[in-house]
Amino acid sequence: QVQVVESGGGLVQPGGSLRLDCAASGSISNIAAMGWYRQPPGKEREMVATIGNSGNTNYVDSVKGRFIISRDNAKNSVSLQMNNLKVEDTAVYYCYMLIRNLGERFYQNYWGQGTQVTVSS
Repeated sequence: QVQVVESGGGLVQPGGSLRLDCAASGSISNIAAMGWYRQPPGKEREMVATIGNSGNTNYVDSVKGRFIISRDNAKNSVSLQMNNLKVEDTAVYYCYMLIRNLGERFYQNYWGQGTQVTVSS
């Protein structure tokens, strides 16, 4: 079975930085896309950033110029460097991967367990 495990997160003051990491393990054939989503308190989950197999990236407007997503295909991992954090970035952050398991034809969605990011003075 494939597992997706996140690390990082925590409490930081406005203007500070945090890094989130996520790695997949198990019988993986290919990971087509990776990304980060977040769910602020009382709100719906939203896409923060995604990165494709070729390295193409996509960001929600509110984080452009502050967050950087990167992936390491050799390690089946994705990271999110968050700079100049704002109070409104407070949320539970979820790692997402679109994975094809060994011996299978189709891709499946996998989610991390979620990690809390709190930006507060």
